[in-house]
Amino acid sequence: MRDLALEGVILHPSAFILLFWRMPKDYPRSRRIAEQVQRELVDIIRLELKDPRVGLITITDVEVTPDHGLATVFFTLLGDQSTIDEATLGLQHAAGFLRSQLARRFEMRRVPQLRFVYDASVERGMRLSQLIDAAVADDARHGGASRPRRRKRSSS
Repeated sequence: MRDLALEGVILHPSAFILLFWRMPKDYPRSRRIAEQVQRELVDIIRLELKDPRVGLITITDVEVTPDHGLATVFFTLLGDQSTIDEATLGLQHAAGFLRSQLARRFEMRRVPQLRFVYDASVERGMRLSQLIDAAVADDARHGGASRPRRRKRSSS
């Protein structure tokens, strides 16, 4: 079999396939844009947005598509489902205003469209933490008796 040379490296023909197998690209520019959108939106919402439906929200993450056409903004806030729905409607209603404010602050030709999604991961994390705390307290209350004991292996 003939070996292939690539920039001073000798490859076996079966390894040639690995050269063309592509890993998913990491888009560092998209990540930088997402981080900048997140920073700027925090300021704009806190200082300039006057919609009473949008209370104290926390922007947890922003994901920008590789073509920079759409930014999905994940947010969380304390409150019941009706509060969350009202805040989502308020943010969607203000998306055009927020995008125009981003355009003033960015040096980009195209500012991504904004889509707002409630991020329930913080809520789920708090619920899991409460369940773990309850299990630990229950275990302590029963003196650890609910935990199965391991048998020692006899050395034979």
